Amino acid sequence: MNAQDTAASAPAAAPATQRTGPVGVGIIGAGVISTQYLDNLTTFADVVVHAIGDLFPEAAKARAEQYGIAVHGTPEDVLSHPEVEIVVNLTIPAAHVPVAQSAVRAGKHVWSEKPFSLDRASGRELLAEAEAAGLLLGCAPDTFLGAGLQSARRAIEAGVIGTPLTALTLFHVPGPEAWHPSPEFLFQAGAGPLLDMGPYYLTALIQTFGSIRRVAAMGTRSRDQRTIATGPKAGTAFDVTVPTHVGALIEFESGQQAQSIFSFQSELKRMGWIEISGTEGTLSLPDPNMFDGELRLMRAGADEWEVLELEGSTAGRGQGVLDMARAIRAGRAHRAQGALAFHVVDALLAIEQSAATGEFVAVESSAPVVPALPAEWDPAAATL
Repeated sequence: MNAQDTAASAPAAAPATQRTGPVGVGIIGAGVISTQYLDNLTTFADVVVHAIGDLFPEAAKARAEQYGIAVHGTPEDVLSHPEVEIVVNLTIPAAHVPVAQSAVRAGKHVWSEKPFSLDRASGRELLAEAEAAGLLLGCAPDTFLGAGLQSARRAIEAGVIGTPLTALTLFHVPGPEAWHPSPEFLFQAGAGPLLDMGPYYLTALIQTFGSIRRVAAMGTRSRDQRTIATGPKAGTAFDVTVPTHVGALIEFESGQQAQSIFSFQSELKRMGWIEISGTEGTLSLPDPNMFDGELRLMRAGADEWEVLELEGSTAGRGQGVLDMARAIRAGRAHRAQGALAFHVVDALLAIEQSAATGEFVAVESSAPVVPALPAEWDPAAATL
């Protein structure tokens, strides 16, 4: 086993496999985000993309020709491909669980875009089904595997801020209707600033503080309709059905706390704001939606920020798929696990519930403890 992929003991170890060499991958969903994955997955030496499918086969054909993928067609063409071991599920959020279940039933490991599920019941069902089949589930975001957040985690574990105590996260923007040509879904159930952007921030916080115990929140909606500003539907009004500003208090099982704001109604843009304060200083983390960025430290008694050096990969989306592929061959746990992603969804739904009821809401699930990536972890290396 390559030393850079040796992980500490963790749950959800990969099942034994008799295959060797690069791991076969198939893509379901040929939309815009597929290009971000394919830019990397078609260049990583430890995986091979064999097939791509979509409900619109012509879209899959276009992506296949763009990236030199041998097989294209429908989702079934991916699920039935004998060399596909991991299905990368890039469908719309409402289809994440059904597509993942189809892949599990076809004997495939699954990586899904976030969110893991839109409700707790279907998420639990998917976790149980994969566990019974001995198959791995992974889920975005894998940005926490990038150099920015991994360097922050290593700095915290090295004690640069002493004992971490509290965190503050801010995501403030006017709203995606200003730039997205079809933003309606971002203002409907299953989205809003909380469920659209929350996975990045909560995943980053869990890497430091562990599982979330309970939450409290308030939410508001600035207006009931918004208007698309760009693209072919510019000038079209649509209904807003979810809070567009959510303020949350988060208590972790460790007793540590965080405050978070998720907003689509602030003209002052503040994206990627995460600060973690401890007994000996404060760390300002890079944007959790990115793989790199600036990592700054304010030591106790200091007057100026100190910029810390980043170590690790900034390759981008697909690193979680690669870590899963290497885990399958090595028989170890991967890092961006389905159980972690489900815990994030569970916590986000609890925040949503609290905003609606005005009460603290307990989070019943927990997140697995996953080891940090070694600083020398190299996605471009051929290790299999």
